[in-house]
Amino acid sequence: MKKIFLHIGIMMVVAVVIGWLAMLWLDVWTRHDDTITVPSVKTLSFGEAATRLDREGLVAVLSDSVYDKSTRPGTVIDQNPKVGTVVKEGREIYLTINAFSPKMVSLPTLTDISLRQAKSILEGLEIKKVVEKRVPSDFKDLVLAVRYKGTRLSPGARVPVNATIELEVGEGKAEEFLDSISVDSTESSAEQLNLF
Repeated sequence: MKKIFLHIGIMMVVAVVIGWLAMLWLDVWTRHDDTITVPSVKTLSFGEAATRLDREGLVAVLSDSVYDKSTRPGTVIDQNPKVGTVVKEGREIYLTINAFSPKMVSLPTLTDISLRQAKSILEGLEIKKVVEKRVPSDFKDLVLAVRYKGTRLSPGARVPVNATIELEVGEGKAEEFLDSISVDSTESSAEQLNLF
C-alpha cells in the first residue's frame, strides 16, 4: 500500500514540474512580457508611417482609403489598433489613408425614370449634389438627360462622388395645356349659359 501512495506522490510531483516547465516555455514562446505600445502615425505619409512602425517592430498594412479634401492627400487619417494600445512585436497595424482623388462611381441609366427614383439612385452611389433643371416636356418629373460640367452623360460614365450632377427634368407642359383647355372650355360654357 505504501508503494501505491509513493507512486501517486511521484506522479503528482512530476505533473507539477511538467506544468511549471510548460508555463515557462509558453512565456518564452509567446514573449509574454515583450510588448510594444502602438505609436501615433496620423498625418504621416504612408511611407513614413510604415518606416516608423517598422522601427518599433510593427507591420503597416494599408486597409482603406477615403477622400477628405480638408486633409493632405496620401496621409494616414486613421489606424487600428488605436494609439497607446499594447501589442506584441510583429503585430499588423491597419492604416486608412486620405486618397489622392475622390472615389469614382459608374452611373447607371438615369433617363426615362422619375426624378425621385433618379435622386434615390444617386444617393445610393453617395452622390449628394444634385441639381434639377426643368425643360419643356410632355411628362412631368421625368428625367430626360444627365449632365456633369455641361457635358451630357451616358450610362456607364464615371464621375467622382463629390460631383454636382445636373438632371434635366420634364416640366409637364401637356398637363398644363390640358388644364388650360379645360378651364377655357368651362369659362366659355359659363358665358354661353349667361347668354340665355
